Amino acid sequence: MNTGRSCIVEVAVPLPLDTTFHYRVPQTLLAAVEPGKRVFVPFGRRKLTAYVLSWAEETASDLKEMIDVLDREPLFTPEELAFYRWAASYYLKPLGEVIKAALPAGINIETRKRFVESGDGSKVAEEQLRGGKRVRSETIYRILPTPPELPPLKGKAVQIHEFLHNTGEASKALICRNFGDSSQQLKKLAGLGLITAERREVYRDPFREEVFHQDTPLTLNENQSLAFGRIADAVSAGKFSPFLLHGVTGSGKTEVYLHIIAHCLGLGKNALVLVPEIALTPQLVRRFKSRFRCGIAILHSGLSAGERYDEWRRIRRGEACIVIGARSAIFAPLGKIGVIVVDEEHEASYKQSEGFTYNARDLALVRGKMGNASVVLGSATPLITTYYAAMEGRLEYLELPERVRNLPLPDARIIDGRGHKGETFLPELVDALADNLSHGGQSLLFLNRRGFATFLVCQDCGHVFRCPNCSVTLTYHRIRQRHFCHFCDFSLPAPSVCPGCGGAEIGLLGRGTERVEEEVKALFPGARVARMDSDTTSGKGGHARILKKLEQGSIDMLIGTQMIAKGHDYPGVTLVGVISADTALNLPDFKSAERTFQLVSQVTGRAGRGDSPGTVLIQSLSPDHYALVRAADHDYKGFYAEEIEFRREAGYPPFTCLATVNLSGVSADTVEKSAEEAARVLRRLRQELKLRTEILGPAPAPMAKIRGRYRRQILLKATTRRELNRLLTRCGMEFRPPPVVRMNMDMDPVDMM
Repeated sequence: MNTGRSCIVEVAVPLPLDTTFHYRVPQTLLAAVEPGKRVFVPFGRRKLTAYVLSWAEETASDLKEMIDVLDREPLFTPEELAFYRWAASYYLKPLGEVIKAALPAGINIETRKRFVESGDGSKVAEEQLRGGKRVRSETIYRILPTPPELPPLKGKAVQIHEFLHNTGEASKALICRNFGDSSQQLKKLAGLGLITAERREVYRDPFREEVFHQDTPLTLNENQSLAFGRIADAVSAGKFSPFLLHGVTGSGKTEVYLHIIAHCLGLGKNALVLVPEIALTPQLVRRFKSRFRCGIAILHSGLSAGERYDEWRRIRRGEACIVIGARSAIFAPLGKIGVIVVDEEHEASYKQSEGFTYNARDLALVRGKMGNASVVLGSATPLITTYYAAMEGRLEYLELPERVRNLPLPDARIIDGRGHKGETFLPELVDALADNLSHGGQSLLFLNRRGFATFLVCQDCGHVFRCPNCSVTLTYHRIRQRHFCHFCDFSLPAPSVCPGCGGAEIGLLGRGTERVEEEVKALFPGARVARMDSDTTSGKGGHARILKKLEQGSIDMLIGTQMIAKGHDYPGVTLVGVISADTALNLPDFKSAERTFQLVSQVTGRAGRGDSPGTVLIQSLSPDHYALVRAADHDYKGFYAEEIEFRREAGYPPFTCLATVNLSGVSADTVEKSAEEAARVLRRLRQELKLRTEILGPAPAPMAKIRGRYRRQILLKATTRRELNRLLTRCGMEFRPPPVVRMNMDMDPVDMM
């Protein structure tokens, strides 16, 4: 509440504008306005939501008045606003867009004018109010003390009264689900003074159908105990302490997390757990809900808008002490954080690649530092930059070098695929699959390409089917009988006629998970085969349904993309086959070897986590590449030693810091001219600011065209991020591309494509 004289507020709007705005507060709203609340303001020819940052002193007399205050309580605290400001400054994004990304989707409202026909046929303007998430409520019936003499009841009324007597209270929806339409009986029971009814807000619970059986903490082995002890001491001290928990696959990192969080809760503090993919969330949530009886909130894009809104409000109200979620959960309104866990910290999916481009893994360290919390980065294959930081002493290094229960790491072998052109499965892998099936073991088959055929060519004239909107070939999906672009969803019906010569003989080259599934079913007709990729998991709960079947043993062979490689723990999997380990090796990205090593190591780690030993067969056309050889040997440190020398010689992170300036538009010439001008401005500013930043380009991006937009890229290298930030901040102030060209500055790019 405003206790001073100022009637002016500073607000941010959720638009790509690098400035804040001031509005006059009418006397009728003065008592309701407060920093952290949303307000409804006129903005140009429309009205929209804005976020109050602070009270302000302003002498201008022509300020517009705000229209309304939208919240009873602030949506963000001063500490959270400081975090938003840091992120906006570091990632060079408008503060309003950062706040919009941090708050639950769908809560903002705005008006736009449309013209409608009036009674006399003329056109009149009508304002449409759009957006705004509603709270869900239900009628709840509660039992009242039973009088000494119970009034006469019969039939369904007796059953309902007994049900409420046992449960204490229940929603009308639940009562009707159990007893059918019960309106008359409920009305009678209320009239007799036996029950009472009230409208009450209820949360939409994404796990309302699940039943969780409580488990007990497992005994930690020596290495786990050492790691737990160091982190627990740091949590107790209440100072910022960053850790790298480097544990081989199956070493029990999750159990260490659970022990640390239990210790954290015992101190009256809260915990934030980040996972890279929503596919990992259901299994992790089950473990947490079976272990803890406190409030656990879930935040990820797989929830409905209503579920996400309700989970966010539970956190804001202090009803959750543990938050589990994907990258956007880093903005969860959680107070008193004692520990932040970033599981699988190496995953590129922690980077938001569109709009407000941030890296949740890096922001976890920032939020931990601001809140004096411990931050645990966990991985079996840490980022090169993370491991280097640990070796330099900037993170405390904790190692889990062995699997729990002394289980052996799987026996991994590389199969030389040279000379076997066109074969999906080499004989050694086919034999291993047959043997594993006969012994009742489960198999995973990994190929990081979906669809049936990844390359379509006319057999008569050689025409290659490409997407007209993107610089990629089309992929054939047999089940849907269409050729698709996986970037813009352009599609053609199949089989298609060649646009070059009119021929109908279309060759299907390359292979994806759909084709592998078909070939597996042909090879093993009696096997229970399933596929896990974005085509089979698009519906709500799609990931969980497939993984639950695997867990229950009703799948013999699971074929999948990188979804199956991450973090899952299924003891029945005793064989892993990597169909093609070379997919990422030849990409024009300095991280290609690192990503290949991580992906192969992670999928290898799915084998042999139960009582039976595991086997991994890796098919490759580059069997001598150090990334594959080290992955097969479970030798992270050997891979690091080779990779770090390449980075040092080439001048890539961790020895430099990177940023990119990306420009795109529908006209190739306009984009090229804008990119050239941006590069000239950057080079001039580099000289003015006396910086040593290396500026490379502009050049066409490796994916030169996506969704009809031509793309050019400028790469910047510097020894410090401060230098990059200074240069890009000035560039953003002095260079504005034409309206038809979009410019995006990306600090610490993860994907150079």
